[in-house]
Amino acid sequence: MQIFELAQARQQAGIPFALVSVLRVQAPTSARPGDKALVSADGVIEGWIGGGCAQPAVVKAARLALADGQARTIRITPSGESVERTLDDVLEFGMSCHSGGTLELFIDPVLPPASLMVLGDSPVAQALVKLAPQVGLQVHAQATVQSGENLPRSPWVVVATQGRGDINALRAALGVQAQCVWFVASARKAQVLKDNLKTSGENAHAVDAIIAPAGRLVGAQTPEEIALSVLFDVVAKRRNPTEYFKAEEPVRAVMQETVATESVANAVSEPAQTQAAPAASCCGSKAKAPAVMEPVKKSCCGG
Repeated sequence: MQIFELAQARQQAGIPFALVSVLRVQAPTSARPGDKALVSADGVIEGWIGGGCAQPAVVKAARLALADGQARTIRITPSGESVERTLDDVLEFGMSCHSGGTLELFIDPVLPPASLMVLGDSPVAQALVKLAPQVGLQVHAQATVQSGENLPRSPWVVVATQGRGDINALRAALGVQAQCVWFVASARKAQVLKDNLKTSGENAHAVDAIIAPAGRLVGAQTPEEIALSVLFDVVAKRRNPTEYFKAEEPVRAVMQETVATESVANAVSEPAQTQAAPAASCCGSKAKAPAVMEPVKKSCCGG
């Protein structure tokens, strides 16, 4: 089977691979410009892009490309020791090969459509199902999740059950072993459910990794706005995962502090929350401070 036929068959089957093309060569080398090969995620090379000395570098670069979805150019040059360095936009591998030739190759990752799993039948879930394909995400939607149900693999999962089967959906989302799980809920509610999951034996690290509230804090109110803010997070995680988590750390820290503050406030007695210092009336007599805020009235002096 020719390289392009093989590539088409893999693409139709949804199997990820990298298409590697030889751009330039400097003799002596067994490869020629235009030679091509497919490299699978497990490092199998089909086609021809040079001898055994070049193949480890090609496999390593192909795996990097499949991991981040970014195409890259690499150069394999003779060197007294095996080294790696980046020169401009080219990743250069120094290899102690006997041939002494130089290869420059282009590595293009071909990935199946990115998928997003949406759990729940809430208005936010329905809005996500409609909006996600607009940013190139293939949606797997499931309105309800049964206890103990196993779900298909997906890199990203959004739980938008909003009170209807939250725990079952969260447990199922953890079982998917996704790169990221978002939960559409308030910080306080999410913390209660996370504690519940840990108590019931779920992996504490995986539970803590659930992002809640889901979405960027942009003041979203309608289901469509909330869905859009969640998709913003999904795209950021997909395109630049390292920077995504750097940006989220301060926000999540504020959320955790808010939850802690709310817990302390709830422990304070009601009279202590509403008590106010006694104040003199405008007529010169002493007045008792009201226990709760009352509507503003005209002064007792007629003002």
